Amino acid sequence: MHTAIGPFTLEFWKEGRTHERRSGLRGTVPGFGEVVLTAPLPLKHTPGGVVSEVRGPSIPTAVFETRGIHTDATDLPTLNGSTLRVGDAMVHLRRNRFGLTLRARALHFRYGGDHYRLRAVSRKRFVLTRRADDEDPGVALTAKQSGLGGGRKLVVRTTGRAVAADIALVALFAGVDRAPLTRGGAVRAALGRSTRLLAESQA
Repeated sequence: MHTAIGPFTLEFWKEGRTHERRSGLRGTVPGFGEVVLTAPLPLKHTPGGVVSEVRGPSIPTAVFETRGIHTDATDLPTLNGSTLRVGDAMVHLRRNRFGLTLRARALHFRYGGDHYRLRAVSRKRFVLTRRADDEDPGVALTAKQSGLGGGRKLVVRTTGRAVAADIALVALFAGVDRAPLTRGGAVRAALGRSTRLLAESQA
């Protein structure tokens, strides 16, 4: 069902200790109820990978997972070596790693017959767009992350009418390292991972 919604906010939460610690963002979205992002899931439950997950009673469960040696040097799943699942569907991701503009570097994928694009605006802002077609004018969800530590939050503004998958996806990408969507972010992320892996190898 397509629903027109106003701005909504997801706020930081944390529970548990050490290896069972969980944290992320959660809040209530008008028309869709509670939405909970866990980013990442406890490593104890995801050996060999880094996983973020979104759940809610009125949205499909969405999972973003990264595997590979580079996961030892990241706190969130990255766009490199990643898989996206929405409900029971495995979603194929594509992007131009050598794009010169933010639009050219955007992430593209298709789910449920709809075409989506994830584009960075800055390090803390991104736009998730579901393309219009003959039956639907599409939607754009503009998300902005702010705050530090326990004061972190995500504010989302929607243009158009959203469906449940839109809500799940925009929340999920708040729990993903989106640095490769900008040229500067991609360089900083690569250098950071290299430095961290080197430090851990010498520890």
